[in-house]
Amino acid sequence: MPTQNSAEIIPGMTLPEPRLLDTNGRVHSMEVRNVHKTFGDFRVLQGLNLNFVDDAITTILGPSGTGKSVMIKHLVGLLAPDAGEVLIFGRDIWKISERERYEIRKRFGVLFQDGALFGSMNIYDNTAFPLRKHTDMSESEISDIVLERLTEVGLEKSLTKYPSEVSGGMRKRAGFARALVLNPDIVLFDEPDSGLDPVRTSLLNDLILEMHSRHKGTYMLVTHDIRTARKVSDYVGVIWKGKVVHYGEAEEAFNSDNPFVRQFLSGESAGPLGMD
Repeated sequence: MPTQNSAEIIPGMTLPEPRLLDTNGRVHSMEVRNVHKTFGDFRVLQGLNLNFVDDAITTILGPSGTGKSVMIKHLVGLLAPDAGEVLIFGRDIWKISERERYEIRKRFGVLFQDGALFGSMNIYDNTAFPLRKHTDMSESEISDIVLERLTEVGLEKSLTKYPSEVSGGMRKRAGFARALVLNPDIVLFDEPDSGLDPVRTSLLNDLILEMHSRHKGTYMLVTHDIRTARKVSDYVGVIWKGKVVHYGEAEEAFNSDNPFVRQFLSGESAGPLGMD
């Protein structure tokens, strides 16, 4: 069961860090329990259950429209479930105050599909934005962190360029640097390889692995790219029709005898997944 802590959160206060343990002794900072979400007549999540292992990279796969991006919005507290629990650091984020959710969100980093950079800001200011927004650091302190992160992703020579002046891969790397400036416990990637050619996808995957090795944390990727899943994943979850049909170590997924999992990961046309 999750460890609960009802202490009031005040600005600048460090949240308690309860952890969830499964029967194998693995720890989880994110868990969704029997989560349901419906939009109109469309049932997107239909009893979603997932534990995310700390300090590991988990990749979530599944067909378009099966609820992967909706799951991300639940994890960061942008969407409330119709039923079920969303537990972050052992706390149901819909049974705490909005101020507490706000504090929890500071412990997330998110890389969106195209980097989601502000078009009116250069690469440096985009990366510095979370530090200026959420901390009382001096500009000198901010500069040290921003330059370190941008150097890590290979953008130290592009500080003054605007998003419209750089390639899609560079925008994603800048978004990655921005996602890391607050030293988050959790980093979420929403189709980070979208729109990239195979070589740049492989290079981005190398960067994800390098940054995870350097900074640790719980990384979760949503992707359609099987090569990405093979390269970066410690764990793989496969979602179909709003439910988890497989979750476990990456090697298990790629050797699964589940007809849907085998078809999806191999890209074969024969199997339970059709055009509808």
